[in-house]
Amino acid sequence: HPYVQDMSIQPVVIYDGECRFCQWSVRRIRKLDRTALFEYLPRQARQVDERFPQLSESDFNTGLRFIQNSNEIRVGADALYEIYRRLPVYRHVAWVYRLPIFRQLIRAGYAIIARNRHRFGRVECDTGSCAVSSERSV
Repeated sequence: HPYVQDMSIQPVVIYDGECRFCQWSVRRIRKLDRTALFEYLPRQARQVDERFPQLSESDFNTGLRFIQNSNEIRVGADALYEIYRRLPVYRHVAWVYRLPIFRQLIRAGYAIIARNRHRFGRVECDTGSCAVSSERSV
């Protein structure tokens, strides 16, 4: 069955660790992940480039990454679907993503949020510490 997870290799969620909105989103997922189904790594962690060299040129403005079996990579809304379909509370409604019209709508919404994620992150800031650095685009 395509939805049976291979438990021998823990899937990895990779996100932009310099983005406050991304950090907040991953904290929410981690709270739901009560059985530690996933490993969580910020994109900026040294081991990401070592373990997943195929991500070295990835544009994280397209969203987080979900990696299963070291080489199956899902991006953005597709990655969120892979995460939520494995979480007990959401697995019963995640199937909606497989319906073409919902998948298109969710992907479009995710793309808008991903492109503007630093703006959403600034809402949580009281100081200028969340300013987006233009030096490093991942």
